[in-house]
Amino acid sequence: MTDETLNTVELATELTMAWLSNPNTRTSAEDVPAFLKSMHDAVIGLSTASVEAPTEDAAPEFIAVVTARKSLANPDVIISMIDGKPYKTLTRHLTTNGLTPAEYRARYGLKADYPMTAPSYSAMRRDMAKKIGLGRKPGLKAPVKGEAHASEPKRGRPAKVVDPA
Repeated sequence: MTDETLNTVELATELTMAWLSNPNTRTSAEDVPAFLKSMHDAVIGLSTASVEAPTEDAAPEFIAVVTARKSLANPDVIISMIDGKPYKTLTRHLTTNGLTPAEYRARYGLKADYPMTAPSYSAMRRDMAKKIGLGRKPGLKAPVKGEAHASEPKRGRPAKVVDPA
């Protein structure tokens, strides 16, 4: 017997003993040799399957449920190419499917500027951010369109303070 054959016999025997030591296993003495033979065949099948590795690393092809044009057709939602369901933003949906936006774009052959949020949702969030003052320096108020406020700082150097003493 070769060393590999001995190892598969030992492994099959150990697996059979573990199966028989389980208190939930109810079997008769006549079934043990048949189970040992089937376990040995399974171990040999697994050991030869690991040796015969596939020669070609073919990445699975993912077929989009909808086209890119259709996914962006409605400005209120963006339709996922994974499941065809509408979302306002795809980022959480992608993370639940184990993808990043870059991987999603690569999987379906999308351009780098393919949006991850619906256009109307992006506009609503942008307007809300402007309304609460995000993006401005602290202490400055939002200028009314067409008017310049006197509270805006002057550009250039600050005036020198001369000490009269």
